[in-house]
Amino acid sequence: MKLLNDEPLLKAKLKDYQFEHMLDLTRPVPFALQQYEPGEIILHEGFALHSLLFLVQGKIKVTSSIETGKSLLLRFGHPFSIIGDIELIRNVPVQSRIEAVNECLLIGLSFDYIKQHEMKNPRFTSTLLDHLSYKLQTCTTASRVNLLASVENRFASYLMSTMSPGSNASFGMELQTDHIGEIASLLGTTHRHLNRVLQAFVQNRMLERNGQMIRVLDWDAIERASNGIRYE
Repeated sequence: MKLLNDEPLLKAKLKDYQFEHMLDLTRPVPFALQQYEPGEIILHEGFALHSLLFLVQGKIKVTSSIETGKSLLLRFGHPFSIIGDIELIRNVPVQSRIEAVNECLLIGLSFDYIKQHEMKNPRFTSTLLDHLSYKLQTCTTASRVNLLASVENRFASYLMSTMSPGSNASFGMELQTDHIGEIASLLGTTHRHLNRVLQAFVQNRMLERNGQMIRVLDWDAIERASNGIRYE
């Protein structure tokens, strides 16, 4: 994590995401602009959290550990997402592992400041309620998908969810095959089973496997295989 001392960028992001509609900006607010590299862990489960984080650029992956030490995929997060709302309200350690999928910018604001100045602000608490209800919805969907959907559905949903917003499907997307074991774990299946699904997708010309790379050929077919499910 890198702390950025870039006041123009901070002001631009505050304006882009209309922080003035959520927080009282008539007083100086101790915001911290944070930058994370792709693959960098933003939060670890079980750690103490002292700041609320607002995702204003990039994509994050949210996972939850299970007793075997493996992780299940809960959702991908896009701007504007709030991280740490449960921890703020419930006064508990970090509940999920958060990883930067690509370069991410987050704005941090300390819990101490929020508790002193914003917890009685109805605009702020309304925003928290909106984000918390969305997380409940996505966690419920993820639980249903992981329990009931086929591996084909889950893998297609994973591919659709990892597409960058607004990207052109005809451009395609590439995955490293040495990440298949990690993806299988996130989807609650085995490396062997996911490889069988991959091979079926290749045979149906939905994917192309070239050495260590997998490339999506037919996004429409992947969309149909996902049954409209998203980890988002």
